[in-house]
Amino acid sequence: TFAFKRLQLLESRFNLHVLLNGDRELVSQKAVPHRDFYNIRKVDTHIHHSACMNQKHLLRYESIVDLRRWMGCSLYDRFIKSKLKSNPGEIVIFRDGRFMTLSEVFRSLNLTAYDLSVDTLDMHASNTFHRFDRFNLKYNPAGQSRLREIFLKTDNLIAGRYLADITKEVMSDLQQSKYQLVEWRLSIYGRKHSEWDKLARWFYVNRLASPHVRWMIQIPRLFFLYKKSGDIDNFEHMIQNIFLPLFEVTKDPSSNPQLHTFLQAVIGFDCVDDESKTDPIRAERGKPLPRPADWTYESNPPYDYWCYYLYANLATLNAFRRAKGFSTFTFRPHAGEAGDTDHLAATFLCANAINHGITLRKSVALQYLYYLAQIGIAMSPLSNNKLFLDFQRNPFPQYFARGLNVSLSTDDPVMLHYTKDPLLEEYSVAAQVWKLSGTDICEIARNSVLQSGFEHPFKQHFLGKKYYVPGAAGNDIRMSNVPNIRLDYRHETLTSELACLQHHHG
Repeated sequence: TFAFKRLQLLESRFNLHVLLNGDRELVSQKAVPHRDFYNIRKVDTHIHHSACMNQKHLLRYESIVDLRRWMGCSLYDRFIKSKLKSNPGEIVIFRDGRFMTLSEVFRSLNLTAYDLSVDTLDMHASNTFHRFDRFNLKYNPAGQSRLREIFLKTDNLIAGRYLADITKEVMSDLQQSKYQLVEWRLSIYGRKHSEWDKLARWFYVNRLASPHVRWMIQIPRLFFLYKKSGDIDNFEHMIQNIFLPLFEVTKDPSSNPQLHTFLQAVIGFDCVDDESKTDPIRAERGKPLPRPADWTYESNPPYDYWCYYLYANLATLNAFRRAKGFSTFTFRPHAGEAGDTDHLAATFLCANAINHGITLRKSVALQYLYYLAQIGIAMSPLSNNKLFLDFQRNPFPQYFARGLNVSLSTDDPVMLHYTKDPLLEEYSVAAQVWKLSGTDICEIARNSVLQSGFEHPFKQHFLGKKYYVPGAAGNDIRMSNVPNIRLDYRHETLTSELACLQHHHG
């Protein structure tokens, strides 16, 4: 097909470019003082907050020691253990008809502080290939949902204080690394109108604003569960629970100052769930799907239905907020991790960027469209390797060579990564396995900054004053460490491809 031939040509052109200009790119990078891959900005644009730490970090809590204890003493005290030792009598959960203290919870699980280890936590994804249900169970420390509720939830009996503590610890690590930034996902379920108030209060009370962190809201596609439980009547009810509080606080910020403050740190919305599930009800020719108010089935709407109504409400909300001079939100859903390629068609029409996108390899037409539109794709090869696609079959290097707008992200470090620096782990594995050059990984890092929701002044500071200008004209190699030769090649290739398409259309 036309798209297949063009993609093959793009890949061949890139290989030729590297052959002819690879040495020149390396010379350009060496000429830049105080700049290499380690001290350029990298944004983890796809990471879930409750899994943002690795297991060792979850067990550990960095404590401040005085000078008298500095010599010969460990700087670390295990996080969960330290809570168990320092707050054993604190009431942390209501289970089995009674309030339970932290020590009682562990006693009921036949666990002691001595028993806890990375192996006991058992949160690393294993035996999860094509088993999303098993993967989700790994969110439970030691296989216990009550430990997840106590340590990894924002809305619990202790108002998410333990999760806020570990969040501050990870923020401290980010501040020390300086060059790494994250966009953490927090969940709004649409089950209750009060969810936004509780989440904003957790953010505000615990003072979780950071220059290294922006937040995204993920909407799990769990309508069918809430309909069966009687929490909501129809899909419109769910949409109202998600968006009505945002319209209200945009209209009158003084009505909820905490939510108004929180929204200044929120940069976008995500939509998540297992894409491999088939949609029980789908649109057919001549038989449109019901409106949200009429969707009263005890089954989920199809993926594209979710996409459209989230996109439509976000577009309206953004127009309202823009008119009031407030920040706006992007729509960056999970798409193309598994399931039907129709998901990618829906996000091509509705989304600003997507997460995963590995099923684009099955549709050359859509892949070509994503290239032409330069829609951002945050890919997580280590995550895909545990769930849906072996690492060696991942299309990331092919997408990158062809010029798609791809970046690397970690997804769920607590289940997937072994080091204290999961994003660098992701880059290093990709660079080693796929033999990426120094220019390649710096270009991927630059893509991550461009895809991110960090504000314009931040991007100017990270990439240069004219970062938004295509090609070498917008590049400052002193900031990005990406040679002008590489960005000139990317820009010339894209413009020639668009010209070719226009010529064929004419």
